[in-house]
Amino acid sequence: MSEQFDTTPGCAARLDAEDPLAHMRDEFVIPVGPTGHDEVYLVGNSLGLQPRAVRTYMEAELDKWGRLGVRGHTEADREPTFPWESYEESLNHQMSVVVGAEPEEVVVMNGLTVNLHLLMTTFYRPSQARFKVLIEEHAFPSDHFAVASQVRHHGRSAEEALVAVSPRPGEDLLSTEDLMAAIAEHGDELALVLLPGVHYYTGQVLPLADLVEAAHGVGAMVGFDLAHAVGNIPLGLHDSGADFAAWCTYKYLNSGPGATAGCFVNQRHLGRTDINRLEGWWGTDRETRFQMETVFDPIPTAEAWQLSNPPVFSMAPIRASLEVFEEAGGMGPLREKSEKQIAYLDHLLDEVLVGRVESITPRSLTERGCQFSLRVIADGHNGLDVFNALESAGVACDWRHPDVIRIAPVPLYNSFADIHRFVQVLDGILS
Repeated sequence: MSEQFDTTPGCAARLDAEDPLAHMRDEFVIPVGPTGHDEVYLVGNSLGLQPRAVRTYMEAELDKWGRLGVRGHTEADREPTFPWESYEESLNHQMSVVVGAEPEEVVVMNGLTVNLHLLMTTFYRPSQARFKVLIEEHAFPSDHFAVASQVRHHGRSAEEALVAVSPRPGEDLLSTEDLMAAIAEHGDELALVLLPGVHYYTGQVLPLADLVEAAHGVGAMVGFDLAHAVGNIPLGLHDSGADFAAWCTYKYLNSGPGATAGCFVNQRHLGRTDINRLEGWWGTDRETRFQMETVFDPIPTAEAWQLSNPPVFSMAPIRASLEVFEEAGGMGPLREKSEKQIAYLDHLLDEVLVGRVESITPRSLTERGCQFSLRVIADGHNGLDVFNALESAGVACDWRHPDVIRIAPVPLYNSFADIHRFVQVLDGILS
């Protein structure tokens, strides 16, 4: 693909003119940077931009609250409102399309770590013989904290129960071979495998279906943290065979800071009455919920894991965002554009910044999403100082200790001109 590219601004302009999704950028609010111009916003891996429709959806629900009061729970008297008591139902189908699941396998609720705890309550059921959990050594801290505390909750120590797999010495990426070997080695004692879909630090995509097959082969349950995968890469959660997964919605799903998260429970676990689950009012059958009985009758979908009624003002932005994904044609067209942007940035890094910046993200498209994790290797330049200079120049990115600058050209709203501008600014800083 590199034959399409050169390092001139004209190349970026041509690629933008040829881009069938270029108009999607107009659906988002672009922040103004310290230079007084639109930022080159390459930090959607941390917080996605605001869809313009969010304000409409939020104001509609605020207006309904003011007009209807408590009746808003059951009435949707004007578009684009939805009855509050079933608000999550307006999201679950659209979300299932994004993650490659059946609609009944997905529910929007809570926050990511809360959902991980709820799902581990069900799927981490250690016995005397089978109690270990396989994670990666440098898991996102909240994942590590959640797993370690679940282990302690069951009377074990993290030291005896956690199997942590690290990159090999001198390497940054996890080896699939090492993950498989660890699953096989600890198979008789392994109760759960919990891994990311996309590694937050390196941007590495893990082979979900292969890991599920290996873990199930030794009798372990499998769950995934998809915070950096959802809305970034196509996912086939149902077909992967994973037992459960959880994700936030404020990164690539552009739903705002702290927006309600999502989770997946495989179809084979739905409707079971013999399953351990922390239960709340909103997980019981809708038809009998308001009869106020104290017998729990689980909804035969992932909604059985719900505890409380939906936080509408945290869900309204998700509706706006998921409609943008629909308008773009879903993850297929977005991934096609993303792969072209990845190849373009690879080309510019190779041609303009070779020997001064290295990417620790895998080169193969099957092992990466739109995130680039970059390390400054130019003599006389400190990575954190370079990051601060980028920010001052109107390029929004983020810094991850100890030495990585993360950027993510998001196909919904980033242009090829954004990518060219980033490389141009970085070249100037390092020169």
